[in-house]
Amino acid sequence: MQIIGTRTDWRSEFQRLDGAYAPATMRSYYADVEAFERWCVENSIKDAFPASVETVCRFLEDQGKYKAPSTVQRRLYAIRKVHRLLRLPDPTHDEDINLAFRRVRRAQAVRPRQAKGLTRHYLEKFLESEPDSPWGLRNRAMLALGYELLTRRSELIALRNQDIVERTDGTLRVLIRRSKADPFGEGRIAFTSKRTADLVREWLAYRGPEIEWLFCPIYQGKAINRCLETTTVRRVIKEAAQRCDLHPEQVASFSGHSMRVGAAQDLLKRGFDTAAIMRAGGWKSVNVLARYLEKAEHNVWA
Repeated sequence: MQIIGTRTDWRSEFQRLDGAYAPATMRSYYADVEAFERWCVENSIKDAFPASVETVCRFLEDQGKYKAPSTVQRRLYAIRKVHRLLRLPDPTHDEDINLAFRRVRRAQAVRPRQAKGLTRHYLEKFLESEPDSPWGLRNRAMLALGYELLTRRSELIALRNQDIVERTDGTLRVLIRRSKADPFGEGRIAFTSKRTADLVREWLAYRGPEIEWLFCPIYQGKAINRCLETTTVRRVIKEAAQRCDLHPEQVASFSGHSMRVGAAQDLLKRGFDTAAIMRAGGWKSVNVLARYLEKAEHNVWA
């Protein structure tokens, strides 16, 4: 689709961002700018870039009618990034833009949907439900490790062999190199229990030493040397919940984030304070963590 009035191909300019942002962030940028382009065409707006303050305000308020405020905000950031890359006057800091976004947020005063916590009680049931198969070996190790390290799903699938170090007591020292809150990969250190270390060792014994990723796909019973998709983590959790005969609404409430949420809730129940939990999970925002912890007392097996 060619946009009349766009003086420079923003897609070629976006190549300058390669390596500076995570692939998922880049995909979001592309999708959001394309959404803005389509909207301009549909509304007979000649110049997508540079955009006027009025155009961006109209776009935000129109998107706010059917998109979550977080999505609208992300699209605003994408528009801002394009203007900066093209070295065009940036309209997104105008006070009218701020007011338009405030109207979007006030019109949709909805709390963010919270993933159901995969607490220790659920974890035990899920581990028991995994079949005795190569997939079961991998999935048990993934679930146990993800819970104990409080990982995001992207952090879990990014682990490689060199990130795991065996300790003399039979546990593992794990370097989580990169995360949403740590874009430059400084990393954080976490430790496992002996049981989780044993599950990881069982999986590695099957997987073999030639695979560089800690967790990898399995095709026809053979480990494949490539990274898992983040969707695999979510699928593993939901399939385990289904095998445990949970109500469909409970199954739907689990996500790839559930191990991290459940582990944080369990730490709170065990008496750890917020600062300790933030360090353990690599949180930077106490507000985000507070949303996870407020439901801790409601997570019981049902």
